[in-house]
Amino acid sequence: MRRNRNTSLDTVVTEFLLLGLAHPPTLRTFLFLVFFLIYILTQLGNLLILLTVWADPKLHARPMYILLGVLSFLDMWLSSVIVPRLILNFTPASKAIAFGGCVAQLYFFHFLGSTQCFLYTLMAYDRYLAICQPLRYPVLMNGKLCTILVAGAWVAGSIHGSIQTTLTFRLPYCGPNQIDYFICDIPAVLRLACADTTINELVTFVDIGVVAASCFMLILLSYANIVHAILKIRTADGRRRAFSTCGSHLTVVTVYYVPCIFIYLRAGSKSPLDGAVAVFYTVVTPLLNPLIYTLRNQEVKSALKRLRVGRGNVGGDK
Repeated sequence: MRRNRNTSLDTVVTEFLLLGLAHPPTLRTFLFLVFFLIYILTQLGNLLILLTVWADPKLHARPMYILLGVLSFLDMWLSSVIVPRLILNFTPASKAIAFGGCVAQLYFFHFLGSTQCFLYTLMAYDRYLAICQPLRYPVLMNGKLCTILVAGAWVAGSIHGSIQTTLTFRLPYCGPNQIDYFICDIPAVLRLACADTTINELVTFVDIGVVAASCFMLILLSYANIVHAILKIRTADGRRRAFSTCGSHLTVVTVYYVPCIFIYLRAGSKSPLDGAVAVFYTVVTPLLNPLIYTLRNQEVKSALKRLRVGRGNVGGDK
């Protein structure tokens, strides 16, 4: 899509104004408290999972929980990139964000978000191997290989974030500078560019939308094979445990990918739903991950009980 503006190209934007989420003024205090509480609970919940995986020998030696710990770490940072800035929109503070700050936020948002996208795919592959190839699982997925795959996801995420950020901010921005969104994200920022954004929108569609959709399809394919294998388990308890473990992951994946695909496969559109959908997968999903993985995962709950009992014994010894 071509952007034809009458603004002089000699004007250089040095800051942007994040307009945030549209809301009635009477709800400003309420929304501030809601998002502040969500942020605190997100940090505490993910920190709890991270510390549980690190402290429990039965968990941090298994690839599945190594990946879960990395996911919690990502959720903590992704939430910190998005939510504090969102909360400021419900205060009298200035909505301005420096040009460099906007660049940094867009980079870290896509760096962490794409890393999480790849991580979900690794988690599905791990469950596929554990259930469909149980005898070969220790060989096919061990701690060393898991670490290499996680490192690869981080590198791929960093490359993705760098490409998207460079392509977005190589364009001239000469005004206006009001971003009709709550974060500096590609579709919202590109609307302010004083140049042709066709290439950017095409790259966004391919690099984000198609890649996310492809990862989602790979995950669904993995789980189709997993469900087929689970149905062959003879004992009801075995089927229940397998479904419980995989069900939690599939729930998180669906909540994350569907909104992401909705936004980035429609990068050139401007829908009032985009803001609400984006809040769901950038703000709500990091909060849901600890709840889903602790409430639906028996091994994590058992590890929490062991840590609580161990701390109680230490206290009793003193």
